[in-house]
Amino acid sequence: MTHRVRLLLVAVVSATFALSGCGHETKVTRVDTGVVTDLSGRWNDTDSKMVAEAMVKDALQYPWLGNFEKANQRQPVVVVGTVLNSSHEHISVQTFVTDLERELTNSQKITFVAGKSERDEVRTERKEQAIYAREDTQKAPGKEIGADFMMKGTIATILDELDGTKAVFYQVDLQMIDLENNAKVWYGQKKIKKVVEKKRTIF
Repeated sequence: MTHRVRLLLVAVVSATFALSGCGHETKVTRVDTGVVTDLSGRWNDTDSKMVAEAMVKDALQYPWLGNFEKANQRQPVVVVGTVLNSSHEHISVQTFVTDLERELTNSQKITFVAGKSERDEVRTERKEQAIYAREDTQKAPGKEIGADFMMKGTIATILDELDGTKAVFYQVDLQMIDLENNAKVWYGQKKIKKVVEKKRTIF
């Protein structure tokens, strides 16, 4: 191997390490949770919070709430049921359900009770208390508050894409159902449309 070839190899290896070092630099910036960070155009925490706030506000403005309070002299008891993800994306439905539950609870206009999975966990705890806890601290079964209404719904999308630009249309449908007679006392719908453009870089 000649001296010139050795120098060329050293230069190539040095350049390779330099490029690899520059290409994998990671920068992390902490931002306020209220700041919108719409990087990919997909459903995100901002969409979840915004839709939950708007739809719960709409639901609580409809006559079913006042009609129930007038007829029963108390706040209605509400539970959130299943919200189905019928979209083309992987959406954290549980985060959206949690946002709905927070808005319902904080409204102070309804009494909110735990959903099915939470109830199962609490019932298991009561059963264990009946075996292991002191008798004067045990919580007896049969004292749960039954829900009067259930809120449930779907998240769906329509995707249109051409030449690196795509339009994503989100539609969230929620219903408030009277658990006594299955009547739908409120039907809400919220739509979000996003246009995502990918710019091509020419070297």
